[in-house]
Amino acid sequence: MPELTSIKPQKNGRRVNIYLDNKFGFGIDLENFVVLGLKEGKEYSQEEINEIIKKAQFQKTLDKLLRFTTLRPRSKREIKDWLKKKEVHESIFDELFERLDRLELIDDEKFAKWWVDQRLSFKPRGKRALSYELFQKGIDKTIIEMVLNKDEIDESKIAKELLEKNAYKWKSYKGFEEKQKKSQFLARKGISWDAIKKVVN
Repeated sequence: MPELTSIKPQKNGRRVNIYLDNKFGFGIDLENFVVLGLKEGKEYSQEEINEIIKKAQFQKTLDKLLRFTTLRPRSKREIKDWLKKKEVHESIFDELFERLDRLELIDDEKFAKWWVDQRLSFKPRGKRALSYELFQKGIDKTIIEMVLNKDEIDESKIAKELLEKNAYKWKSYKGFEEKQKKSQFLARKGISWDAIKKVVN
């Protein structure tokens, strides 16, 4: 069985490197290091080492995940994509999600509200476009409808602001062609046809 031959602190002061038979074995956080009672000179079976590494990876991943999820609201899809991008083993997905859930850091409704607020403040667009974006983010249709219906989204106001902001685009057009170009532009921004007709006409 491999013997734990040395323990060396990492530069960040929160983790240590474990050497087995004088070769680097793995890194582990201080909390698990203390809880598991790892000691120099002690031998560990491969099964024990695998379990220790799993716990070490879980804590390391959780620390990074907490930084990721506390920057702003995150959707469940975003978190899952982040885990896959970081090549985290799927065997610890459920435990990570359970921990985030207990900390109230997974909330698709909160994420959807945040997304809509950000869009309306910085990149205004209509309900249709917002609905499509949220669906692409993995948000359930029921949540999308609830959030978009709850928020007072004045598409006519958004349409007017978009046309004013992009007024330079219509300068070379007149009459029907001008209306057509404006309508197509607003449609691409997800504005409803009722609001488009009201504003363009």
